[in-house]
Amino acid sequence: MEIAKISSKGQITIPISIRNKLNLKTGDKIVILEENGRFYFENSAMLAFRRAEDAFAGEAKKAGFSTEEEMQDYMKEIRKEVRGY
Repeated sequence: MEIAKISSKGQITIPISIRNKLNLKTGDKIVILEENGRFYFENSAMLAFRRAEDAFAGEAKKAGFSTEEEMQDYMKEIRKEVRGY
């Protein structure tokens, strides 16, 4: 458990141990989530990445790719077509 103090401007300094665990750097944004009366902080970039990952989960298989290499080869073909070489 960590304790943070709220300034007169409503600002909170997140303890370094928590910033490290959340992989937060200067200028990063956090998301504050509420669930059943409890509040959670998350690194907004990591949350967005996880949600994108979840949204794409299984899509390669649905498209008929059985390996990552097959999908990468297909993407290379598409790039060649788009670039014209």
